[in-house]
Amino acid sequence: MIRTLATGLALAALMGGAAFAETFEVKMLNKGADGERMVFEPAFVQAAAGDTIKFIAADKGHNAETAKDMIPEGAEGFKGKINEEFEVTLDTEGVYAVLCKPHYAMGMVMTIAVGDVEVPDGFLEGRVPKKAKARFEDQLNNM
Repeated sequence: MIRTLATGLALAALMGGAAFAETFEVKMLNKGADGERMVFEPAFVQAAAGDTIKFIAADKGHNAETAKDMIPEGAEGFKGKINEEFEVTLDTEGVYAVLCKPHYAMGMVMTIAVGDVEVPDGFLEGRVPKKAKARFEDQLNNM
């Protein structure tokens, strides 16, 4: 009896972390609620390790993928297909830059912060289109 109870408690503890994981829905839009064109809504997500981000193709012609060299060290990047909804579970803490490949130059970007982290030094260095960089800077101010 005690062994069964102990096994049940151990299983509940192991599965408990998954029960508390959150799923955030992010829409890919031609026009946001604020009138901005080519946006992810929300443009900034504060998540915990193990949380899932669900990208919803609310308007056609968009995808979501991590920006090259703008994810935490040791993390795996992701790349969704155009016009397709997909989910990604982020287990590595850090800051992730996400873009829509067809609309990157138009500033269609978002930021995901996983865990209680700070913006890494040099995060926005390199080749980032002007409009995208301005939006990233606004998003990073939410951290």
